[in-house]
Amino acid sequence: MKLNQIVPLLVLTTAAYAAPQSFDFKDPKGVNNAVFKLDAPLESINGSANGVTGTVSFDAENPAATTGKITVAATSLTVPNPMMNTHLHSDKWLDAEKFPEITFEAKSLANVKTEGNVTTADITGAFTLHGVTKEITAPVKLTYLKDKLSSRVPNLKGDLLVIRANFVINRGDFDVAKGQYEDKVSTTIDLSLSIAGAAVTK
Repeated sequence: MKLNQIVPLLVLTTAAYAAPQSFDFKDPKGVNNAVFKLDAPLESINGSANGVTGTVSFDAENPAATTGKITVAATSLTVPNPMMNTHLHSDKWLDAEKFPEITFEAKSLANVKTEGNVTTADITGAFTLHGVTKEITAPVKLTYLKDKLSSRVPNLKGDLLVIRANFVINRGDFDVAKGQYEDKVSTTIDLSLSIAGAAVTK
């Protein structure tokens, strides 16, 4: 092969290697989850949500360019007490029928640091709850696991992207029973996200 044939081939190979991958967060194992905690003076409430979907574009060579959108089904939010669970989905609180999705759409990453296959950063994006959208910034950790999809889902080949993030919101900012029941239901909500997305290869 001549030099003028090799150079274009190298350019194409490098471009293909550096291209961002699309990771699907609809987990076939059903273990992706978001955890929420409210710690009011009279009661502490802990719950979780497993209705997680979404797509994230991630480039292992340029993690700072990460973008994407994660969606949580409002009806998948649950707490241990059945009556409280019913109230949570009602129009007095989340109004899950009218506002079925809770979303976070990533816009930018700052303070990006990568060591090996782990990237930490401050991620800024649009968080939507109860029909209200606010910009928030939160610490995030991205772990890129090349060729590890089959270790999690044996019948699939590809890469994994694990996202872990923690942030705090004020329910009043999203018009969720603003100013009400503050002795039993905290105004601040601690959210923790731990999810894995797959980029399947054929």
